[in-house]
Amino acid sequence: MNVLIIEDEELAVRKLRKLVAEVDPTLIVQGVTASIEDSVSWLRENTPPDLIFMDIELADGQSFEIFEQVEIRSRVIFTTSYDEYALQAFKVNSIDYLLKPIQREDLQRSLKKLHDLTKVSGQASSDLELQPLNIEKLLRELQGQGSSSTKEYRKRFLVKQGQKLLSVEVGDILYFYTDERFSFFRTRTNQKFLVDYTLDELADSLDPVQFFRPNRGLILTHGAVEQIQPYFGNRLALTLKPAFDKEALVSREKVSDFKVWMGK
Repeated sequence: MNVLIIEDEELAVRKLRKLVAEVDPTLIVQGVTASIEDSVSWLRENTPPDLIFMDIELADGQSFEIFEQVEIRSRVIFTTSYDEYALQAFKVNSIDYLLKPIQREDLQRSLKKLHDLTKVSGQASSDLELQPLNIEKLLRELQGQGSSSTKEYRKRFLVKQGQKLLSVEVGDILYFYTDERFSFFRTRTNQKFLVDYTLDELADSLDPVQFFRPNRGLILTHGAVEQIQPYFGNRLALTLKPAFDKEALVSREKVSDFKVWMGK
């Protein structure tokens, strides 16, 4: 079975490739794309894959836009940290919806669903009729997974410091960011450490009262924000401490939530 991965975080791609190979070695990854534009081009120029793993939030927008630009007959498994997209995800040609970080058992269940559908119909997976899905039950499960009353958030990270391992308390971290598709964080003492998690995974594991994700490449604390200024396109420009060598912008869609979060 041929597979296309649509994902804009390199670390997430590597993890998914590894997990897919372990769970079902018969799956062949034909290609990887990281944006709406690249995905549309790939799908127009190549034979449709049997299955697409599709992240919902891409660097240039939501992957639902891909369906508006090109016909997709492949089965789709959506991958994301944001459960509010569940209903919209299942309105398109989807067989499942996996919350990041993706667990082996969840992937096995999704692939079993696909194989069962193929076995029953005796057709290629791309020709299957979409089976009825219990959306209400799915949303209840997702809401349960996202319940803040029972969820435990990360308290520390184990990182490398030279030849040693160092445990860093979350309270000592001011912001996380991506650089060349790797994830890092900076501490209150301006130390920089590499972490083996995507920003999607980090956003899901950090307390939203303490951390906010103003754009795809940054997660910060209140203490990291030194100055806030208006920026064109109805966005905000942030000055961070310790100094950040890239633009730190609050995306237009996040401005309202950011203002509420900063006021808490």
